Amino acid sequence: MDKLNVLVTGGAGFIGSHLVDALVERGHRVRVLDALVSQVHATGERPSHLHAEAEFVYGDVCDSDALERALEGVDVLYHEAAEVGVGQSMYEMQRYVRANTFGTSVLLERLAARRGQIRKLLVASSMSIYGEGAYTCPAHGLVYPQLRPTAQLVERRWEVACEQCGAELAPAPTAEDKPLFPTSVYAITKQDQEQLCLVVGRAYGIPAVALRYFNAYGTRQALSNPYTGVCAIFSSRLLNDQPPLVFEDGGQTRDFVHVSDIVRANLLALETDRADYRAVNVGTGRPTSIGEVGRLLAEGLGKNAEQEIVGKYREGDIRHCVADISRARDLLGYEPRVTLEEGVPELLGWVREQKATDAVARATAELETQGLVR
Repeated sequence: MDKLNVLVTGGAGFIGSHLVDALVERGHRVRVLDALVSQVHATGERPSHLHAEAEFVYGDVCDSDALERALEGVDVLYHEAAEVGVGQSMYEMQRYVRANTFGTSVLLERLAARRGQIRKLLVASSMSIYGEGAYTCPAHGLVYPQLRPTAQLVERRWEVACEQCGAELAPAPTAEDKPLFPTSVYAITKQDQEQLCLVVGRAYGIPAVALRYFNAYGTRQALSNPYTGVCAIFSSRLLNDQPPLVFEDGGQTRDFVHVSDIVRANLLALETDRADYRAVNVGTGRPTSIGEVGRLLAEGLGKNAEQEIVGKYREGDIRHCVADISRARDLLGYEPRVTLEEGVPELLGWVREQKATDAVARATAELETQGLVR
């Protein structure tokens, strides 16, 4: 592929910075636009992990003038910038809508004005837009349940039941054609980002791809941010000799995908037109329980593997969601390479060198104050 001028919004962050590394290594000229949000970047300075050959522009995607400067001469845009945090989004709604929905609209207006210049737009979407994943019922086959009834959760019955017959459902791989049912403000704004990019891209002839990331983990995740991914949150607790805080009973499952696999999917989507104007899952297709993740991290750090099972639930939480990656295989030639058992030791090698402020208890207390934990 030709050497391109690439802009990565949010490129100083966890996934963005790994993507920047890969793009630079392939000979592309990379520019990063990042507002260095304090919840992620405590010092407010360009992070040391950002590739030295990447040009850095400090700026907010909501700032049209900053975007104009950042887009000068750009061929390809990776839109990774977003406020991230399911629980926090439920009581800081304006912050999330501004950064994710409004910020993307500002960005797209600037792209539309440069539609003859931009060769590709790739946006970071999220599995959170599905809500509950897909399930199968013994009597009714493939079903797409919405949230579990409050009365059921109050009784601490965690598994999802068929809305038609009441039978317990079995989790199934979640494909891209599942109806979307976002259950948090964050998830709604990620759906906004995805659909805005796909719709505007098609309207203006800018090939656009939305990559729906499942539960990403790896080095550079902000350990002191209590609203980031579960691997980082648990690692922060363990570094501070505190047990992982596990909601419900720890049996809920997710699809944990290593950051290098997410980066590979992004590169593959750049190099083919087969996924243009499509949404594509990026995961592993393998379910892992939250309790098992806590055990792997504790054992890897040589900590007490006992977890604090709180037996409570958070409003909007889902039970199971694992990717069907058939579309990624078919359209991108994507195949995950890093298993959780392989990725966790690498993560923990980095974690051991970090210092983390354990803010999980404070964040949980805030959710309880808002009535979002029961």
